[in-house]
Amino acid sequence: MMTFTSLFAILVAVAPASPSATPPAGVTRSNLQRHDLSIDGRKTIQARIDVAPDAVAPWHRHPGEEVIYVIEGTLEYQLEGQAPVTIKAGEVLFVPAGVAHMARNRTAANGAELATYIVEKGKPLLVPVDEATLVSSRPEKSE
Repeated sequence: MMTFTSLFAILVAVAPASPSATPPAGVTRSNLQRHDLSIDGRKTIQARIDVAPDAVAPWHRHPGEEVIYVIEGTLEYQLEGQAPVTIKAGEVLFVPAGVAHMARNRTAANGAELATYIVEKGKPLLVPVDEATLVSSRPEKSE
């Protein structure tokens, strides 16, 4: 099994330099399965991601869809251009292909998700994103 930190280090080694180039502390990934799909050029990957108390999985995107099912605790997610949402154990979140997002555990207990990715073959699963390049999720001020 490859941890999130190991995967992140591999991706950073082959990706262009990024301000998010350090592995996140307190976030671990355990790959559970990966299979080619009957859809040309696509594969599915399923992983358990554990997020320790106060840990953050920094902004990133995937070359395909992600379905998140929180299996333990409570996690806060933010998708590019949207306000943060809190997802509890037993709840799901859909992340569209290519949409930048991040996760955070604001609690004193471990949080964990089952992530299912349907992604393009031959592309890195995770691409770090510089937060400064994101579309703002804050409402514009009216004058």
